[in-house]
Amino acid sequence: MFVKVCGVTRLDDALAAVDAGASAVGFVFWPNSPRFVDPYRARAIAAKLPPFVTAVGLFVNQPAGYVNGVASLVRLGAVQLHGDETPEFATSIAAPVIKALPVERAGGWPEGTTLLLDAHDPVKRGGTGRVIDWSAAAAVAANRRVLLAGGLTPENIADAIARVRPFGIDVSSGVERAPGIKDHTRIRALFEAIHGTSHLTTRS
Repeated sequence: MFVKVCGVTRLDDALAAVDAGASAVGFVFWPNSPRFVDPYRARAIAAKLPPFVTAVGLFVNQPAGYVNGVASLVRLGAVQLHGDETPEFATSIAAPVIKALPVERAGGWPEGTTLLLDAHDPVKRGGTGRVIDWSAAAAVAANRRVLLAGGLTPENIADAIARVRPFGIDVSSGVERAPGIKDHTRIRALFEAIHGTSHLTTRS
């Protein structure tokens, strides 16, 4: 299963996620987030990631030129749009796009765009720790590639995967000691719980 640990600000946290089995590490480039990381710091962290781990950058209503510039600087493998961006805006982004949406707004995006289903918060724009409607998410995941987010923790991840059967998951606050500071014990616990669900068939 594809697993992204998002909101990383420190190298040791990124490496802990990789050691546990993360497919991707996420960096938040929106200055209003408590998990914001300077692009040059993110570049230094991303340079230490193994080639099989994808660096993903999160942006919120920021100009395409800035998004593409940071993507090039950090060598992002994907860009995650967490604001009010449109499908037309996404076509101006050079990297593959992941679009974060509340589950009730999941329509209207082309099949080539991976959707990240998260709790809607117009202020925090993610990392809220709020669980979304898994039944509604499962209906979306039945028809297209979906990353599930929103309040995922080591304690509820097995149930979330069983009920939604997403392509992958995105976790941030559920494995933190404080915003942007990961708890390595909780990261390991999350992956142990995920590995316990390996008999489940996920959708792709």
